[in-house]
This record gives sequence, structure tokens and C-alpha cells, in this order.
Amino acid sequence: MAHSMSARLETALRLIDAANSQDPKRENGEPAERLYGHRMSAEAKRLFPEASEHLQIAARGQHVERWLLPRSDYPLGRIGYLEWRKEQGRRHGERIAGIMREAGYSEDDAARVAAMLRKERLKRDPEVQALEDIACFVFLTWYFAPFADRQSAEALDKIVMRTARKMSAEARARVLREFDLPEQFAKAFRDQGPG
Repeated sequence: MAHSMSARLETALRLIDAANSQDPKRENGEPAERLYGHRMSAEAKRLFPEASEHLQIAARGQHVERWLLPRSDYPLGRIGYLEWRKEQGRRHGERIAGIMREAGYSEDDAARVAAMLRKERLKRDPEVQALEDIACFVFLTWYFAPFADRQSAEALDKIVMRTARKMSAEARARVLREFDLPEQFAKAFRDQGPG
């Protein structure tokens, strides 16, 4: 049974939406990162109906104010991408921790969600892994097809393999049930082994 939303959770989500409403990039007429945050929340609710407030906030805030640090500020290639992503995680964690304090959460709560957004202990912390699984489902549902159109077949194979590798075994099995994937992509989700 789903719990009613606490006042501080409602405040935190509203503050995240307000921050992401400033995104100059639009998708379907909406600020892109606010739309992404709502997609993350919907997927979190679908995949993890009993999600903690920490996971709900982390999901909504995963890309908070992402546009403030453009990918173009970092070198091309995988190393530049990983540096950019790491710094984004740090910035998202810091920003969401501040929003949580403003909403009435404790320092421990804020620190916990900041660590989740930095993806600390991925594969070892169930909530961090849940956040990653949610993000991968959102990517596959909403962003993969337009993204795939701009990639070579070889690059696409690597991206699908990396996506599958980041997910839990349960999430990979669910992808195979819910998505009609071409065999070369389905294989990536089958062949990862446990964990």
C-alpha cells in the first residue's frame, strides 16, 4: 500500500521542479530536465512502489540543473564523458542536499541522498542500484531511440552493453520482458550474469 506524501517530501519535489523549470532546453514544450525528473519519478513509482523518500528525491533530482555544466566543457571521448558525469553527480548531490535541508530534512538524510546521486556503492547498495535501474529504464523508454539514430552500430552496441552492465539482474530480466529488443541488444541483457 502506497503511503501518502510527507510535507517535506512534497516540498523537496516542488523545489526540484522549480529549479528544473529554469532549463532553457525544451522537450514537448516543457523544460527538458523537469520532464526528465517527472519521468524518473513515474518510473520509480512503477518499479519500486514502496520506494523510500530518499529514493524518491534522488530519482526526481537525478539531473537537477544539469544544463549548468555543459558536456562541451569537457574533452570529447569516454574519459571526458566520465569526468563530466562524475562532476555532475557531485553537483547534483550538493544541490539536492541543499534542497532537502531547506525542506526540513536532517543532515544525515541530505548526505544519504547526495551519496546516492554520486552513485556511491553502486552494485552494493540496494537503493543506489535501484536509482541506476530507474535511470536505465527511463533512458531505454524515452531517450534510447532518438539517441540511437545518431550513433554508429559499433558505438550503439557498446552503449547497450554498458547500460545492461550497470543494471541489476532483476532489472535486466524485466527489460527483456517489457521491451521488444533486437536480438543483438537482447543478448547484452541476457549475457551479464548475476548482479
